[in-house]
Amino acid sequence: MAEDTQKPGAPPAADEVVVEKPVTDKDLPPAPEPEPEVAAAAVLEEKVAVEEAVEVVEKPKAEAEEKIAEAGSFKEETNVVGELPESQKKALEELKQLIQDALNKHEFTAPPAKEEEKVAGVVVEEKKEETKEEVKIEEKTEEGHKVEIEEKAEVSEKVVEIEAPPAPVEAREEEKAPEPAVVTEVVETVTAVVDEDGAKTVEAIEETVVAVSAPPPAETEASASKEAESAPADEPKEAETPALPPPPPEEVFIWGIPLLADERSDVILLKFLRARDFKVKDAFTMIKNTVRWRKDFGIDALLEEDLGNELDKVVFMHGFDKEGHPICYNVYGEFQNKELYQNAFSDEAKRQKFLRWRIQFLEKSIRKLDFSPSGINTMVQVIDLKNSPGPGKRELRQVTNQALQLLQDNYPEFVAKQIFINVPWWYLAFNKMISPFLTQRTKSKFVFAGPSKSADTLFKYIAPEQVPVQYGGLSQEGEQEFTTADPVTEFTIKPSSKHTVEYPVSEKSVLFWELRVVGWDVSYGAEFVPSAEDGYTVIVSKRRKVSPVDEPVISDSFKVGEPGKIVLTIDNQTSKKKKLLYRSKTKPCSD
Repeated sequence: MAEDTQKPGAPPAADEVVVEKPVTDKDLPPAPEPEPEVAAAAVLEEKVAVEEAVEVVEKPKAEAEEKIAEAGSFKEETNVVGELPESQKKALEELKQLIQDALNKHEFTAPPAKEEEKVAGVVVEEKKEETKEEVKIEEKTEEGHKVEIEEKAEVSEKVVEIEAPPAPVEAREEEKAPEPAVVTEVVETVTAVVDEDGAKTVEAIEETVVAVSAPPPAETEASASKEAESAPADEPKEAETPALPPPPPEEVFIWGIPLLADERSDVILLKFLRARDFKVKDAFTMIKNTVRWRKDFGIDALLEEDLGNELDKVVFMHGFDKEGHPICYNVYGEFQNKELYQNAFSDEAKRQKFLRWRIQFLEKSIRKLDFSPSGINTMVQVIDLKNSPGPGKRELRQVTNQALQLLQDNYPEFVAKQIFINVPWWYLAFNKMISPFLTQRTKSKFVFAGPSKSADTLFKYIAPEQVPVQYGGLSQEGEQEFTTADPVTEFTIKPSSKHTVEYPVSEKSVLFWELRVVGWDVSYGAEFVPSAEDGYTVIVSKRRKVSPVDEPVISDSFKVGEPGKIVLTIDNQTSKKKKLLYRSKTKPCSD
């Protein structure tokens, strides 16, 4: 091992040595309580692609990969009201006032105006028109003294229709409708004269009409005086009836939080305002539409539905980024499974079930976010495009469009960053095509990385201990010796160089370690070197070549019975840099 360790004063060599102090249980900070599993719905970012644009791009895959953007510049704004600019504070207060007025008037849950009221008003107008037409017909009859039997019957029917309805009262008072007895007289008169000559019939109808439509002035004055006398008598009765108190303001909740309650409500309202560039009326309209859609879609009932778990590998939550945002992974390559694809998209019913599953997934995740002003209330989306079905799958595009529209209209500002990994070469053309239609705010949240840069890009925003093993990290499912609470050390091994990690041990104990090299194609070995000069080196793991298809993570341990050190050697003989990830811990030996 002397040749593997760089000595003081010796000329620089390609080999590198890192002496690591093993982490003991005593050194470890108290383990934090396990955070609740956060579930979130992925934003389906593979929008409708145009095959012609994809065909136009014929650049080599490697060349296109180098041109993929790898960084976003979006920075989340504060949700503390006191730290907002004055214009935004004013917009928030105006929005709260509009919502309060709407809650007082029950505008969020009030049903639309009844059609019956509109129909009733139309009927009154139609009856007034019929009355006017009747009077005109009678005037012409008086002048010409020529009316056919069919016209007589129609006139009599119209007169009956005007007199018969008991309501509305206002229409009848305006037209001074006669008492029901007069109506009976009119009907009998018309019927009795049907068999006689036309001239007599006209006279009978004229006399009756005059009695109906133009009562004597004396009768009119008498009826008016009676109404005037009866009005004061009725007023005290109305005054005696106490007015009903106005109904209390309604309560409307979104994601389990009232629209107007406390600081959490302000955080939600700010999301809608930011989605509409702080245009108060537009944000208010968006909120009302969202509340209405949630009711129509049946969100509360959807949360209790059992929609199965066959899509758990397509969209899943795993870990947190360096700022504490929960991370949602979207794996489009899973749809290469024909059976899974058919079960999700083969007909309209299955597509609607898939859509409901995604909304349910998103709703459950949002309710686990922290809506306090200083809390984390957004998520990071990782979109894996490796082996993606691409633009040719019509059913997937159709559901994607529906989901995007729903998310855009009803779930504003829930994405802190979107990281696209394993981006294929054809996606460049697609991204360039849709870029003009995206706002600068939306584009600033995007990060793109080709297959060779995906792991490094994830590590910029997510610690390796939080990244799943399939994406280059050390986080594994199931019971493991190491958890996400155990930090990982990163190191870049230069081409054609060797790196050595040493763990000194001074007492009897058991040393555990875990490491991986992203992309591997390196040699790995481990040994124990005792401190005593006459001691023997123990080969813990024989040096061997590790290829990319081998185990993604090497986990090992060694029981130390005497002072010494564990030495891990990674030899990179390739022409490329390699990312090394490792961590360790020491437990006291019971023997």
